[in-house]
Amino acid sequence: MKKFALALASAVFVMSAAGSAMAAGKTIAVSWKIFQEERWKTDEAVIKKIIEANGDKYISADAQGSAAKQLTDIESLMSQGADILIICPWDSEAILPAVEKAASEGIPMIAYDVQIEHPSVLYMTFNNVGVGRLMTEEMLKVKNEGNFAIIKGDPGDPNAAFLLQGMMEVLKPHIDSGKIKIVAEASSDGWKPENAQKNMEQILTSNDNKIDAVLSENDGMAGGVVAALQAQGLAGDVPVTGQDGDKAALNRVAQGTQLVSVWKDSRELGKLVSEAAIMLTEGKTFADIPNVTKFADGARKVEVDAVLLTPTAITKDNLNLVIDAGWVDKATVCAGVAAGSVPACN
Repeated sequence: MKKFALALASAVFVMSAAGSAMAAGKTIAVSWKIFQEERWKTDEAVIKKIIEANGDKYISADAQGSAAKQLTDIESLMSQGADILIICPWDSEAILPAVEKAASEGIPMIAYDVQIEHPSVLYMTFNNVGVGRLMTEEMLKVKNEGNFAIIKGDPGDPNAAFLLQGMMEVLKPHIDSGKIKIVAEASSDGWKPENAQKNMEQILTSNDNKIDAVLSENDGMAGGVVAALQAQGLAGDVPVTGQDGDKAALNRVAQGTQLVSVWKDSRELGKLVSEAAIMLTEGKTFADIPNVTKFADGARKVEVDAVLLTPTAITKDNLNLVIDAGWVDKATVCAGVAAGSVPACN
């Protein structure tokens, strides 16, 4: 009986210790703006794996492209005991009431990929102004004069403005000299390919198809632009930019209907954000996060702490980079590509 009592006490102690270990784990919550775009699923897989491997709990919500839903999503995640909020905002301004509430309750926050202009929010992303510069620099290598069209993202997303800023920094001397003329700019609600396609169709119609280059702010919209050009027999003749490293876009790069996709390896961003989130739940501050800097280039010029990663321009000549990195397989990139036309597909 004594042995049984000792065994029972020991079992209770072990269970108690295990329960304490479980209780020690933090709840890390992610509010996603929309899962329509391919890349967010890639990001989530990395984040969830790292958080759970650390013994923490991952919870999330998908705003489905609604600022109103994201506002309630964030409040719901807080009510579920979130120790930190990672927010990929649909509309940064619209969700500020929830951000203010979280800040007042002392909950750390990370703005994932899209800036939230609030001093209590750490901004982690790739350098989106740099992305705009990169895609434009690649464009000028093949087309440095003529009529240019710009297909912008959602007007409520700060990234659309950052990308345009980078583009215009590179284009300005050529515009000032008269070599390049911006004949059209159009915002595409929700960054949706179908909205970009409609915008491009209208631009082609109003300019009698006399468009020499299209600066599209992301890969999804580039797909819509290429579809509009294809209908007019112009796909492959009019260079188109994009960014995100979407698989379909990388195939278009290989086929020659898209000039460049600026690759932001979201696995790297997801890893760094996860590690930062864990640090913050352990009592670290923004200043403790590796490579943190100050950023104040948002619309309202609010200074925030930020970590900005460096993107990579992917063209026909260096498609091997995304293949070798395991981002996408060779068969996907090279589908329908003529033999010998692309080095990575040989």
